[in-house]
Amino acid sequence: MPPSEDGRRRLAGRLSGPWARAGAIFVVVFVADQASKRAIRGSIVPGEERRVLPGVQLVDTRNNGVAFGLFPHSQVVVGILIGLALLGLLVYFARHSERRLIWLPTGMLIGGALGNIFDRISDGSVTDFIKLPLGWPPFNLADSSIVVAIAILMLLLDRPRSG
Repeated sequence: MPPSEDGRRRLAGRLSGPWARAGAIFVVVFVADQASKRAIRGSIVPGEERRVLPGVQLVDTRNNGVAFGLFPHSQVVVGILIGLALLGLLVYFARHSERRLIWLPTGMLIGGALGNIFDRISDGSVTDFIKLPLGWPPFNLADSSIVVAIAILMLLLDRPRSG
């Protein structure tokens, strides 16, 4: 029996709705993050630095902790912290998915977090490769996505709930 017109519209709404958009952003972030890390691991020897722009270098370093190397070698603590943060994000998103653009930071946060979790599971550490001046710790695309997503999320949460 073919689906009804109403059923097709509901399916189309789900495939183009906030969950689908968040999923698409997640996939883009995750794939870009993993591809960039693979390219770095295949082209830069650990300890080597390559200048790409004034003040910006590419390196191949491994991070065993979370942001800025906190909790090094504490995979269980790191896993619990990341899991709780993602659970909280998904609960918030499920309750507020109708908010304008909320799907964007949600997809970015999940893609970045899962990109780094994938590294931890497959390699035991996260590959960081973008090095800025002034002693800033090296980071990767997943980290960048997470930071930008948090900024977007804060802006969205600060706005009134209009559409």
